[in-house]
Amino acid sequence: GVPNCVVSLTGHTTPTESLQISANEELIIAGSQSGSIGVWDLEAAKILRTLLGHKANICSLDFHPCGSSVASGSLDTAIKLWDVRRKGLRCLRFSPDGKWLASADDDHTVKLWDLIAGTVMFQFTGHSGPGNVVEFRPSEYLLASGSSDRTIRFWDLEKFHVVSCAEEEAAPVRCVLFNPHGCCLYGGFQDLLHVYGWEPERKVADLSICNNQLIGVSFAQSTVSSFAVDLGRVTKSGSSWAAQEQGASGSAHPHGVFPSSHL
Repeated sequence: GVPNCVVSLTGHTTPTESLQISANEELIIAGSQSGSIGVWDLEAAKILRTLLGHKANICSLDFHPCGSSVASGSLDTAIKLWDVRRKGLRCLRFSPDGKWLASADDDHTVKLWDLIAGTVMFQFTGHSGPGNVVEFRPSEYLLASGSSDRTIRFWDLEKFHVVSCAEEEAAPVRCVLFNPHGCCLYGGFQDLLHVYGWEPERKVADLSICNNQLIGVSFAQSTVSSFAVDLGRVTKSGSSWAAQEQGASGSAHPHGVFPSSHL
């Protein structure tokens, strides 16, 4: 029979020179004579965005197998790699050696990028909500991610699997930071700070605010310690708070400096 046009996509103002459809058949990309690349949603039959950067004909296009990246080649002699995901990302972190880049994404995944190859090395799945933060451990191959699903996950970067998952908290994870020596991870929430270990997963300390006091509990081996800070006596210095903390025994000991966003 006579072929029928199923859908018509518009957006380019110069002739189309190349096109590709993603493996999941959700997106179609087309390169034009002017050097622009259009990205369309096939189901909605609408253009999502136009990628600009080439200065001449787009001769060739190809999707990465994972579908999140597109490579383009042009008569301007340039080859470009584009991120065409429809969802955004919320956090980026370079690895300590500068070879990798980790991203926390709105699509609930954590991605590890090879900066030399310019490709996604691995995509970690497991979070049930958008990723908010990622952080590399200063030493060894470990990555931590915090999500709106209120959990923190630890990922092995040698075997590419989850090491452990901290128990679900009462609020989304807002920030994470490894101790400089990598012995623990600080997790920041709306009004408290937790300190985590990961083999096995365990909460090794707690910080919380109650009646204008910062209450803390921690343990090491068989010793359990508690302390309280009167926030009315804390003076702000630059972007940090400095305080004398009253130990459980009643003696005062300087315990450190906490960013004001954590208090």
